Amino acid sequence: MAACWLLRSLSSNFSTVLPLLARSASLSPLQLASKPYFGRTLASSSRLSAALKFTDKHEWIRVEDGIGTVGISNFAQEALGDVVYCGLPEVGTQLAQQDEFGALESVKAASELYSPLTGEVVEVNTLLADNPGLVNKSCYKDGWLMKMSISKPAELDSLMDEAAYERYIRSIED
Repeated sequence: MAACWLLRSLSSNFSTVLPLLARSASLSPLQLASKPYFGRTLASSSRLSAALKFTDKHEWIRVEDGIGTVGISNFAQEALGDVVYCGLPEVGTQLAQQDEFGALESVKAASELYSPLTGEVVEVNTLLADNPGLVNKSCYKDGWLMKMSISKPAELDSLMDEAAYERYIRSIED
């Protein structure tokens, strides 16, 4: 009797999740990371504030506890090709939103980097000096560029969330 109940319970839960899993198979990893697998999710304010935000120049920022980690989007790293050099700012550099803070060079092109928010550079990714290809291999994790303190948190509202950024990418590709 207990085995029948357990089997019924598992099969009914599986049938509610199966359409979500099938739908998620067609999503990109960026989309998949932002989609819940179940109808209900728990979120705290710290998790919400840790969401990626994007600029129209293809930088991203993730803010946690007043510190923003900055990198370039997957779209940007694919457009650049194999990154061979990263020019990054010095710790202590003061930046205003949209100030140029460095450059990436690849075998195909060079691209300036622009600050997504106003603040001070508190750390740069020193691993990129010897291994700039991390930007290509792991643009949202190990290939981050710099960390900055955030002076004007309200500026986050002017940046795109992941869905808006994907719409922006589709609009410039057409």
